[in-house]
Amino acid sequence: MDRVCRTPFETCDPEFARLFAAFALDEVEQQAQLDDRTGFLTLLAALMGCQGIQMYQETARAALEHGITPVELKEVVYQATAYLGMGRVYPFLQITDQLLTEAGIPQPLPGQGRTTPEDRVKLGNQAQVDIFGEGMRGFQNSGPEDTRPINRWLAGNCFGDYYTRGGLDYRQRELITFCFLAAQGGCEPQLTSHAAANLRLGNDRAFLIRVIFHILPYIGYPRSLNALRCLEQAAGQ
Repeated sequence: MDRVCRTPFETCDPEFARLFAAFALDEVEQQAQLDDRTGFLTLLAALMGCQGIQMYQETARAALEHGITPVELKEVVYQATAYLGMGRVYPFLQITDQLLTEAGIPQPLPGQGRTTPEDRVKLGNQAQVDIFGEGMRGFQNSGPEDTRPINRWLAGNCFGDYYTRGGLDYRQRELITFCFLAAQGGCEPQLTSHAAANLRLGNDRAFLIRVIFHILPYIGYPRSLNALRCLEQAAGQ
C-alpha cells in the first residue's frame, strides 16, 4: 500500500517520478517490510523531522484513510514539540487540524493527558525510568544547579506532559522519537541514547534497520547513515 502519492510530478517530471517511485515505493519497501501502521507513524515523524511539510500533508491524509486514528496522528505532532520545537512543529499542527476538519472529525479530540501540574515531574521521571532504566531515577534533581531546570523540564515536560499521554504506548513513542532525531540530524548523542531506549523496549536492531530503510528516501543518505551508526553504537553498549 502506497504511503505517499505516486503521481505528483508525473506531468512535468515523468522520468524523475518513475525513478523515485521505483526506488522509494517498490525497492525500499520490499526491503523494509513494515506493516502499514508502523510505516505511517515512522514516515510522518521523519517528515516532521526533515521539515517535509507538503509531503507530510499528503502522507497524513493517506494515513487517516488507511487506519491511523486522529488521536494517533495528533499524538505524533504533539510529541514532536519536545524534539523539534514549536517553531518547526507549528505548520504541521495547522495542517493536521485542517485535515481533520476537512474529514469532518470533531475537534478537540478526546483528551489524552494523564498528569497534573502537581505530579507531572514525578510521573515523567517514572516514565524515564521505565524507558531508560533505573539509572534515570531522580534525574530531575541531577546536574549543576544553574542548568538543573532543563533536567526538570525534561522530566516534567518532555516525559511527563507527552510520554505519559494515551494514544501511543512507550514503544511507539520511542520509535517516532528515533525518527524525529534521525531526520533532523545534528542530534547524534540523543539519537544514540534513544536507539538504546528502543532496543530496551523491544524495537530490536533488525527492526530499527528496516525503519531506517523505510525513511531513507525521504531524509537522504547522510542522515540515514548517521542513524545506522548511532544504532550500532547503541547495540554495542
